[in-house]
Amino acid sequence: MRIQTGVSIIMNRWLEVDRDELVLFITDETHEREADAVDEWARSSDAVLRTIILKSEEIQKGDVIENMTELLCRANVIIGATDFSFITTPAVKKATEAGARFLSLPLSCNNGTSLLENEFIAMDCRWTARMAKKLLPRINRSSTLHVTTELGTDLTFSVKGRKGGYYNGSATRRGNVASASFEVYVAPVEDATEGVLVLDGSLGYEGLVKEPIHIEFNRGRLSTKDTHEDAQRLVKYIESFGSEKMWMNGEFGIGLNALSQCRGVSYIEDESTYGTFHIGMGRNISLGGVQTAPGHFDIVTHDPTIWADGDCIMKDGEVVE
Repeated sequence: MRIQTGVSIIMNRWLEVDRDELVLFITDETHEREADAVDEWARSSDAVLRTIILKSEEIQKGDVIENMTELLCRANVIIGATDFSFITTPAVKKATEAGARFLSLPLSCNNGTSLLENEFIAMDCRWTARMAKKLLPRINRSSTLHVTTELGTDLTFSVKGRKGGYYNGSATRRGNVASASFEVYVAPVEDATEGVLVLDGSLGYEGLVKEPIHIEFNRGRLSTKDTHEDAQRLVKYIESFGSEKMWMNGEFGIGLNALSQCRGVSYIEDESTYGTFHIGMGRNISLGGVQTAPGHFDIVTHDPTIWADGDCIMKDGEVVE
């Protein structure tokens, strides 16, 4: 897929941008190709575009985004197209409360391609919405989620008092928040995740795991006794934030993009993959939680069986209708 085709999908199908709307395209210096393609689209569409290029190392910890809160609140459409997602920041929450539409479009790919060249972004938004609407009522009326896998995952999440939502790329109404990650999500009670995760998919920004990692959650906090290379990568990455909150669970998600594959190329594609679930660590305030943290990242596991208060909603990675 050409980058220009990807831009057209985002602007015309996902966001339905009108000619008189102010679009903020926020990216970093590593994505000049994408910025040029968006500028080309804007000129051909007579759109009002402002492109903001930040330094890539500034994004993950969020302070630079908080300093832009006033500007974000004046926009009609905001596209977060940096390497790292900032969808969970307070600034985004304030901007959408002011009426802005926000799309999280993290462009991080580790194989030299652009996210906008990858076929999974052509996923049918309506299909994902239909699947999400089959799952969400069952999740939202439950107090506990229980997840197992054949490899030995056995986890319990408390979602009492929490309401989930879904992303399918679409943000066409005032105040909408969307993500290129097609998923159902809920913010569990932060200190109430218990059990064992056998992680066999992806470490998000850090790519695929070569060897499953045995992880324990105790009162929501992640720990592992494994010492192999992938386990060390996970621990080192969390430690790099210098915050205890990054060890805490902040999200439970189910991938709903049937065109995605968990390849370790893009964390957005990994966590979107149909037949996987993911746990988001760290910041979750825009997902319905209460946890502030320096960042947010997701770890992805294949073929879950999921119960919502005893109702089996997914069996070995397939939605149970």
